[in-house]
Amino acid sequence: MTQPMTARTPAPTTASGSRLPAPQGSLSIARGPAPATEGTRGVLSRFEEWARRSPEAPAVIDGAHRWTYRDIDAAADEAARALRDRVRPGDLVGVCLDRSAALVVTAVALARIGAVYLPLGPRPGERRTEAVTEDLNVVCLIGDPEVLPPRHRGAEHLPLALPDEGTNATATVVAAFADPGATARSAPPGAFYAVLTSGSTGRPKAVAVGEPALGGVLDWYRATSGLAPGDRQSLLIGVAFDPHLMELWAGLTSGAALVPAPDEVRWDQAVLADWWRESAVTAVVAATPMVEPLLERPWPQDLTMRHLFVGGDRMRRRPGKDVTCTVHNSYGPAEATVVSTVYAMHGTDGAAGTESAPPIGHPLPGVTVVVADTDGRPVARGAEGELLIGGSGLALGYLDPDLTARRFLAVPEGVDLPGVERLYRTGDRVRMPDDGALEFLGRLDDQVKISGVRIEPAEVEAAFEQDPAVLGAVVTAPRSADGHTRLVAYVRPAAGAALTADALLPAVRAWLPEQAVPSDVRIVDSFPLDANGKVDRAELARQAAAGAPRPGDAPADGDGPAGTTPGERLVLSAVGDLLGRSEISLGESFTGAGGTSLLAARLLTVIEKESGVRLRAPELLRQPDLRAVALLVDTRLAARQPAGA
Repeated sequence: MTQPMTARTPAPTTASGSRLPAPQGSLSIARGPAPATEGTRGVLSRFEEWARRSPEAPAVIDGAHRWTYRDIDAAADEAARALRDRVRPGDLVGVCLDRSAALVVTAVALARIGAVYLPLGPRPGERRTEAVTEDLNVVCLIGDPEVLPPRHRGAEHLPLALPDEGTNATATVVAAFADPGATARSAPPGAFYAVLTSGSTGRPKAVAVGEPALGGVLDWYRATSGLAPGDRQSLLIGVAFDPHLMELWAGLTSGAALVPAPDEVRWDQAVLADWWRESAVTAVVAATPMVEPLLERPWPQDLTMRHLFVGGDRMRRRPGKDVTCTVHNSYGPAEATVVSTVYAMHGTDGAAGTESAPPIGHPLPGVTVVVADTDGRPVARGAEGELLIGGSGLALGYLDPDLTARRFLAVPEGVDLPGVERLYRTGDRVRMPDDGALEFLGRLDDQVKISGVRIEPAEVEAAFEQDPAVLGAVVTAPRSADGHTRLVAYVRPAAGAALTADALLPAVRAWLPEQAVPSDVRIVDSFPLDANGKVDRAELARQAAAGAPRPGDAPADGDGPAGTTPGERLVLSAVGDLLGRSEISLGESFTGAGGTSLLAARLLTVIEKESGVRLRAPELLRQPDLRAVALLVDTRLAARQPAGA
């Protein structure tokens, strides 16, 4: 990719025209190359061109099932005809489908109508979905009736004839129509899709993106990856995560085939590598936490994958010298359309294999980045500041105009940014060294990243406080020694209430995405206060990092975790370390104790490393408790012992 130009900005001036002092040296501003002129063509029109040029080429390959561009085009036409009497251009439509041909057809059909695609994922939390459809003017939800919230489950249903074959397919799909809330917000004019991000009020907020912004990112992706007919693009990212839009439309606008990933491969690194090989994917988009454990293993040498785009969380190590594809460390908030900056790495690089965080790189074509002080003015190269993003990749804004006004700012007076009208405040702390490759340093606010998803602790706290038995909740995000972040919730019960983590978590899961569910819930009588009488979050974070036991935890036997078999001792120790709990019992289930799919992947890695026993993610997640997981380990250990041993 062409290296971006950097700029030495003139000294800013006041309203009266007098010059303000400028930082010494070159300023922290970088501009990507000029966008390709072809970026003005619509995303949908590019798909339709491929449907005309190569109608028999595969558009979706899902195991033994294949759909051509003609098939997807025709099915999308049929779905659009069914919906068009009830769904108008500019209407928000919530999509509750998994990665599948049905999802691809739905995305094309909504684009053809001009409706705004709002991906919610196949199993959105019931209460979370209810909140979304109360706050946003969602005309209908598309999905399996069984996963829809009660208000839509009992509403008018329009059956949709979508593909019902493939790994993640569902037999019955309907469009469920229910009246929106009286004050529900609509999408702004020109929106192509909208995605949810975490909100500090306890309710998710929605970001709307226009077709030209997505088209520019797709132009960059195709030019960088060389994606073309005959290639295979993975459909691997969680549907509610905005990179899903990039991978889906990248395949459809390049004449390549999309390959949906089975859910069980996404968090089991060994199985994921096997799936890459068996599916013969050539371009992959993946969340950083999904890929990093693979970089610690010998890299598979028989993959067809040429490009691997990772993002969503801080990358902590570089690919090794045996990695045969180009790995792109990508950065970008949903408010700036999936990817804003990128840094490419190869196995032949001098720094390959080093355990050092790579930079987040240089801006994409049409993107301008600024490292700014608290007044929004560029700082000198090498100084830390907040990352501001401007240019053609910006979203239209939030569906809440007041929030848009707070986060999308006009260019400060006297700062010269040609072609840039607005800047998005990311809240991320970065530094731009002399070579212009941005280094990510952390957040400026309370927001955290868990498994690539931005989480507002206040949203998690609000989910607990929906329960009248909860007087208050405080959520902390301690970071472990290996750099992983987890959520720990401290909950105060109301007078006379008897609370347990097991009783609280099911209701909380209905409000939150999986990544936002705390791995540890601690019931407390009071919160520590600082000198100003405010909750001392730093002290709670310290306690969480120290792994203080939860009330009700049983004491350990001896000087190690309880458990009488090798499998029990290993599972208890590993789960306790991953969840940051000093004690844990065999009677707890992994998910009930706070485990997530990401933590499940890390647990599988620890078990294999310590015992040589390789479990699969579905095996782990299906077990009723940790005792059953330990029994699997013990059984396979025994099977490897020679007779009479």
